[in-house]
Amino acid sequence: MDEDFLRLDSQICFSLHAASRAFNGVYRGALKELGLTYPQYLVMLVLWEHGELPVKGIGERLRLDSGTLSPLLKRLEAAGYVERRRSAEDERSVTVRPTPEGAALREKALGVPRGIAAATGLDLAEIVELRDRLNALATRLDAVDPDDVARCVAVAE
Repeated sequence: MDEDFLRLDSQICFSLHAASRAFNGVYRGALKELGLTYPQYLVMLVLWEHGELPVKGIGERLRLDSGTLSPLLKRLEAAGYVERRRSAEDERSVTVRPTPEGAALREKALGVPRGIAAATGLDLAEIVELRDRLNALATRLDAVDPDDVARCVAVAE
């Protein structure tokens, strides 16, 4: 039985990884006309929803560190979709907001979620249930101390 646990197709992490890669491929096609990559699209989703945000706030919502987020924001700024500004109150803080071009891009992106939903073959209730279960899983995993997991692995040896 333990041997079955070490099969690749038994790993939930691999199933999530494979689904994520498949989603990225579908999004690549869906976003081609918008000229956005999937990570850039996620940044724009956050900005369309919230307007102006500090870089730190965008990173928290997307679970990205500033080292990953900064190049994304630079490319979006070079494309004319966002504007970055240093905060007048705190020079260390940079805020980001969509430009008029970035705001107009939102209208062009309205069909993306519908197209992605159709590509999944799931109905809306199934999509909502899957999303909620994945969010709950992420919340539980965020609460796990990696050292506790390492100790469990050591005990199993």
